[in-house]
Amino acid sequence: MADRPLRAATTTPRMNPLQRFSAVIGIDTHLLGMVGILAALWIAFDVLTNGIFLSPRNLFNLALQASVVGILATGMTLVIVARHIDLSVGSLLGFIGMFGAIVQVDMLPVGAWYTWIVTCLLMLVLGALIGALQGWWIAYRGVPAFVVTLGGLLIFRNGAWQLSEGKTISPLDETYRLIGGGIEGTIGEFWRWVTGAIAIAGIIWLSLRTRKKRQRYGFSVKPLAVEWALIAVWIALVVAFVQTMNTYHRPRTEIPSGIPIPFLILLLVALGMTVVAKSTKFGRYVYAIGGRPESAELAGVDVKRITRFIFVVMGTLSALGAIVITARLNAAASVTGTMTELNVIAAAVIGGVSLTGGTGAVFGAVLGAVFIQSLENGMILLGIPTPTQRIVVGVVLILAVWVDVVYQRRR
Repeated sequence: MADRPLRAATTTPRMNPLQRFSAVIGIDTHLLGMVGILAALWIAFDVLTNGIFLSPRNLFNLALQASVVGILATGMTLVIVARHIDLSVGSLLGFIGMFGAIVQVDMLPVGAWYTWIVTCLLMLVLGALIGALQGWWIAYRGVPAFVVTLGGLLIFRNGAWQLSEGKTISPLDETYRLIGGGIEGTIGEFWRWVTGAIAIAGIIWLSLRTRKKRQRYGFSVKPLAVEWALIAVWIALVVAFVQTMNTYHRPRTEIPSGIPIPFLILLLVALGMTVVAKSTKFGRYVYAIGGRPESAELAGVDVKRITRFIFVVMGTLSALGAIVITARLNAAASVTGTMTELNVIAAAVIGGVSLTGGTGAVFGAVLGAVFIQSLENGMILLGIPTPTQRIVVGVVLILAVWVDVVYQRRR
């Protein structure tokens, strides 16, 4: 009796409810899970603090707190996607902040209209140059990013102390301080609705443009009803956020605060970095390098040049973060930014950026920054000591990496 040919066994992976829902709305399950966890965290903290956590005042403060970490996390996304790490961002934050404070207090005329402009430009240039120097050691001299940026952590942390001899530099330029938010650093009631209207128009335009583009190239699209439902959800979130920010009044006044300027900077940076990551050659090359560096090089990608530019971007964003945090504090101290690198890396990893490289989204990193700052903010409101807070963040980071390992293995 002739042997029958073996029939290839085919199996269709079964999808759980979360995966099916994720497939319908077109959002990655990791990000969808993060949104659910963040919502649960907010509700839990609000209950434990008797409604303080979700009060307009605390949400205003949370938006300020998440801005710096979020700005740095967008750059850290590209760094980690390309299979590198940057441990120097916190120290760089303090060093560049101290440099900017000295420039505007000791070198430029006090109160001049151009003081804050010159200061910001010099800080951004310094950040880019430091990033280029670190990137040169990594890309062209083959020193691992871990070692170079660990050295940078030590150099710039102590360099900040050397610049000021351990003194705190303050007060800073009045216009410069607006960048940091605070009492006056908001866009007010009228402009917050203008900003909200622009955001809503952008959401509708981007969603419909993406849908048409996918249809033109023959890719699958979400059902039209689902598309409009998602647009409605985004619009509702924008309106709720704008209204909440406006509900918080400036101290001892009836003037609505509006949206803090640092949060607007974060949104603009996140949007810009998303465009860079998804719609430019540089962004595609970063993901190609992270996926398989050897193949990217064989395909003609200048890996060394791209690697160096990644750290230029990271250094520039560190400078922007330094501008925001020193403006908010109205001072620069040698300890500014201490342990910020932990929060930034944790935000990126929690947001779905894989430490193995090649995978991650800017939006996820920003969401991770909001999660990290929400966790710290809630623990502060509950009176939990700072060492315990750091222990919790460390445990969350380990769990996030473990989830990433499991997720990548299943993929």
